Parts: sequence; structure tokens; C-alpha cells
Amino acid sequence: MDYIAKRKSFYLFSGLIIALSLGGLIILGLNWGIDFTGGTFWEVSLSSWNNEKIEQVNTFLKTQDIGQVSIQKAGEANIILRLSTINEEKHQQVLKDLQKEFPSLQEKRFDSIGPSIGQGLRRRSIWAVLLVFIGILLYLSYAFRHSSFRIPSYRYGSLAVLALLHDAAFVVGLFVFLGKFQGWEVNSDFIVAILVVTGYSVHDTIVVFDRIRENLALKSKETLQNIINISISQTIIRSLNTSLTTLLPLLALYFWGPISMKVLVSAMIGGVVIGTYSSLFIAPTLLFDWQKR
Repeated sequence: MDYIAKRKSFYLFSGLIIALSLGGLIILGLNWGIDFTGGTFWEVSLSSWNNEKIEQVNTFLKTQDIGQVSIQKAGEANIILRLSTINEEKHQQVLKDLQKEFPSLQEKRFDSIGPSIGQGLRRRSIWAVLLVFIGILLYLSYAFRHSSFRIPSYRYGSLAVLALLHDAAFVVGLFVFLGKFQGWEVNSDFIVAILVVTGYSVHDTIVVFDRIRENLALKSKETLQNIINISISQTIIRSLNTSLTTLLPLLALYFWGPISMKVLVSAMIGGVVIGTYSSLFIAPTLLFDWQKR
């Protein structure tokens, strides 16, 4: 297949993804979780929850001087309470009073983070992602230093990072819309997923670029377009098989794993799919256009 000849279709699809992601980010914004804004995440369980019991909990909590409380069901037996930051003394008092109202109630998870800590964590997370991108650029420029004179090594590194930005934009856009329509929050698990996806995506891109570099030396009389097409054809089955074997356990975790992992797993599923696409159809075709110009 002549992938290079179809590159404008790939660019159009990617441009649409990026436009939707950036537009959603500007207009809707991300639904930041308490990890980054501060607050309390409290998960409790009962044998079963119905609307009447949830309303009883809500009414009770309004009398506890803990500010506005948001209650969300998490399966049949769990509910998640989101409220402002409270100290441990207040936490234990409210828990004890709740257990008097509902003797079989059990606490599953309690996290309380101050606003300044949340803002600091958000700032450090952004820096972590940026430093990963810079590190990948520098490493690939060094690793491909013995590449064919036809393509300088820095172009491999630059385009690998550009493909990573493309993948990150898709995952961020995905969570903009999930946050708006499903109420999903961006927490520290999301940052972990972004870092995992960047490593996975750049690994796939390196495999394709390395095959292009080898074929440039072995098929020196071929045109660059043919060499890149051949290289993609030689790696596409391997990339699809690797992605599929990664997606299967992720899908199992999504459907049958704990609710607390949904954010992490969803971001990784989206990242694996878009990372495979960009490694095969965006990074190599951009390399062709850059070199031709």
C-alpha cells in the first residue's frame, strides 16, 4: 500500500482530532480532581444503596458543618462523597456518626488534600510531562546519530516528540469530553497514564524509524517514498499485534476491574490506540514531507 500517497487523509483526521481536543480544552476545560484542586474524596460501602438511603446520608451530612457535599453512586454497594478539605478529627467524628445511622457502613477510601498541595502537585505533574518529552527528544537525536546522511538524526527525535504531542492532545481531549458528559475527573492516575502512553507510543515510533534507517542503507537506489512505504509495511503487523495484546488486558480491567482504576485504564486504552495510529501513519509521513522540503 502507498501510505505516503494517502498522507493527506491521515493529516486531515489528525487535524480534526487536535482541533476538537484544543477547542474542548479552551471552551470546556478539564474537570480537575481533588488531587490537583484540593478537597476530600471519601468512599463508603453498604450492603446496597437506594435513593432513600442516599438522601438520608445527604441530609445527615448537611448538619455536620463540612460544607457542600457531592454524592455519587459507584456500583450497588458503594457511594463516593466529595467535599471540602477536612481534618482527621472531623473525619473520624463524621464516620462514627454515620455508622450509628447505618451500622453496616464501612469505609473503603479516604483522601483529603489541601488546596496548596493540589496546586503544587498539578505544577509538578506538568513539569514531569514536559521533561519526559525533552528527554525523549535528546535521547532519540543521540540514538539516531549514525543514521543515513539523507535524514539528519534530529529529525527522528523531533518527529517522535511531535507524534507524542499528537497522542497527548487526543487523550486530553478525550477526558475533556468525558469530564463534561460523564463527570470523570483528571487525577494523578491520569498523569501516570499520560507518561505510560508516551513511553508506549515512542517505542512504536522508534521501531518504524529504525526500519526506515536500515532500509535507507540497504535500498539506497530506491526513492524515499518507496523506502518509507516498505518500512511501514514491514512493521505494521508487528505494531498491530503488540497493540492488540496490550488492549486485551486493559479492556478486561476496564469492564471487570475496580472502579477506582477506570480513569487510568481509559486513558491508557485511548493512548494505545492513538499511539499505534500516529507511529504508523503520522510520524513516518511527516518524515517524508520534512525531508522532501
